[in-house]
Amino acid sequence: MTAIDTTTPRVWICCLHCYNDGALVGEWYDAIDADEVTVAKVHTRSARDHSQCEELWVMDHENIPVSGEMDLLMAAEWGRALTSVPEHQQEALFAWVKSGSYVAEGTGDLPSLPDFEERYEGEWCSWREYADHLLEEGGLLDGVSDEVRRYIDYDQWARDLLFDYTVEHCDDGGVFVFRDL
Repeated sequence: MTAIDTTTPRVWICCLHCYNDGALVGEWYDAIDADEVTVAKVHTRSARDHSQCEELWVMDHENIPVSGEMDLLMAAEWGRALTSVPEHQQEALFAWVKSGSYVAEGTGDLPSLPDFEERYEGEWCSWREYADHLLEEGGLLDGVSDEVRRYIDYDQWARDLLFDYTVEHCDDGGVFVFRDL
């Protein structure tokens, strides 16, 4: 039995001439290689004459956190961007992009990886766990007596702090935390 890869960005590239002619001629490719796919390569399993075919298009994709079709160059750029972060951070990058609060690079929708690295605060069991961590590890309560600590509304502090962050749920039930700068 073959294991199913659930993280590699992949795209289904088809021939637009054939598509407009009523035939689905295409193949799945790793997104990172999309800009190297040729018309001849897409037609390798098709018996159709491809002498009039010129244009290829990404009609479907998986493991790319945006919706809709795209050209081959954009698919390859997404593939390179998504695979350039360590595998253990890819789910977090997907969540950041899907949140809509991510920083785009250039004129497109590609996420800025330096901004991702700067803003990503990690994976936590809950937002409250992260907020409590900031209180304790950030030194905000240094020198505050236990008697005074009893009167602090920690829930309200965590709710107010949330205005400066983007929090997205993980597949494992925790949350990804990103600072909004």
